Amino acid sequence: MTATVVPETVTAAATAAPRRRPYRLIVPLGLAVLLIVTTLVLRAFDRPDADEPGFLSPVATDDDGASRLAEALRTQGVPVRRETDLAAALRTAGAGPSTLFVPAPGLVHPDLLDGLTALPPGSRLVLVEPSRRVLAELDTPVEPAGGRWAARAVPPDADGTPCPLPEAVRAGTAAIDLQRYAGPAEVDHCYGGALLRVPGRVEVVLAGASDPFRNDRIGEWGNEALATGLLGGDRPLVWLDLPEPASAPTAPSWSPEPFTEEPAPAGSGRSERPDPPDRADPPRENPLWGAFPQWFWALLVQLALAGLLVVLWRARRLGPPVSEPLPVTVRSAETVRGRARLYRRAGARDTVAATLRDAALDRLTTRLNLPPGTPDDEVAARVAERAGADPERVADLLYGPAPEKDRELLELARELDVLTRTLAPHPSEGDTR
Repeated sequence: MTATVVPETVTAAATAAPRRRPYRLIVPLGLAVLLIVTTLVLRAFDRPDADEPGFLSPVATDDDGASRLAEALRTQGVPVRRETDLAAALRTAGAGPSTLFVPAPGLVHPDLLDGLTALPPGSRLVLVEPSRRVLAELDTPVEPAGGRWAARAVPPDADGTPCPLPEAVRAGTAAIDLQRYAGPAEVDHCYGGALLRVPGRVEVVLAGASDPFRNDRIGEWGNEALATGLLGGDRPLVWLDLPEPASAPTAPSWSPEPFTEEPAPAGSGRSERPDPPDRADPPRENPLWGAFPQWFWALLVQLALAGLLVVLWRARRLGPPVSEPLPVTVRSAETVRGRARLYRRAGARDTVAATLRDAALDRLTTRLNLPPGTPDDEVAARVAERAGADPERVADLLYGPAPEKDRELLELARELDVLTRTLAPHPSEGDTR
C-alpha cells in the first residue's frame, strides 16, 4: 500500500522546531566569532613584535631580521656598528655626527630616552614605529595619527603634497604606510604621514612601519632604497639591537673601518670585527611552510572556514519547516518510520502525543457524531459512556499532560489505540455494526 505525506505531517513536525531554534542562532554566530578570532590570531602571528628575539637585528637571517639591510649598507661602504646596550651605543655615537638606528624604541627604558637626543650636532636618530609614550619622552612635536591593519605601499607624495626628503623621493613607492604621525608645519611629511623628519640639532626620523627594513620585504618596491637612504650617507651608523637574538651568531664585519683604533672593551656591548663566517644557514624544519608567505596560509584557513560555513548552511535549513508536496509517492510504512525517527531525534514527545491524540479525537468525534467545538469534558464523558470506561481516565488519555519518557509515550499510544478500536474500528478491519 502506498500513500502520500499529507500536509499535517510537516505541520506536526513544525511544532517541534521551536525547541531547536536557539541553536540556529548560536551556530552561525559561533562560527562568525570563530572566524574573527582566527583572523586576529593569524594577524598577530603574521605581524612581528618588537620584543621578539632577532627583530630587525643586523645578524638575524630570518624573515623578521635585517641582515640583508646590514649587508646592503656594508656594500655601500657605510660603517655599521651593532650595539646591544644603550649606554655603549650612546658612547659610540657620541664620537662624532652619526646615525643612531633604534628599531625597537619601546624597549628603551623611559629614564634613558632623553639620551637619544643628546647626540652631537648633525646626527640623525631613526625610530621605527615609536609609540605615543616614546614621542612624549623625547619631547617631539609629533603624535600618532591613526594606523592601518597592514603596511601598504604608497608613493612619497601620497597625501598630495610634495615630499621634501630626498631619500624618499629617490626610493619612490615603499611599503611604509602602517602607522601615521602628525606634526606642525615645520615637520617634513612623506608617504601620507608614515615617514616624518623633525629638524633640529639632532634630526629625528620616524618610520611608520618595519617592513622596509625586514629581510622578507626589503626586496619589494623601493623598500631597500628607502632603508639604505635613511640609514646610509656619510655618517657612520650605530645600530641599537635590543634585545639580543635568540641564537646570536658571530657577527660579520659590518664596518670596513673601526670608529676607534682600540678594540672594544669586554662587556661594553660593542661588536668585534671577526672574520666573516663561512657556513650555510641551518635547514628549515618545514620547507613547505617557508615556501609560502604567512598571508597565504591565513587566506587558506579562512577559505576552509568559509567552506565549512557553507556546508553547514546547506546541510541544515535555518528557517522554519514549510508544507510542500513531495515530488514522488512513498510507501506509508516508510513515511511512518521516517516521521518516528525525526520525532525521536528531536525528543518531541509532546508533539508525538498531540498528534496521536488529535488522530484519536478525530476518529472518536466522527464515530459519535459530535460537532466541531464540543467542549473537552463533554467529549470525554460521551467517549467514556460508549466505551464503558472511567471518565477521568478517558479525559487524561485525550487531554492529559505530555509524557516525559519514551515508555510513557508508548503506553499512551497503546491505550489510545485500544480506545479508538473499541468505538471506531480501524479502517482495515471494516465497520462491524
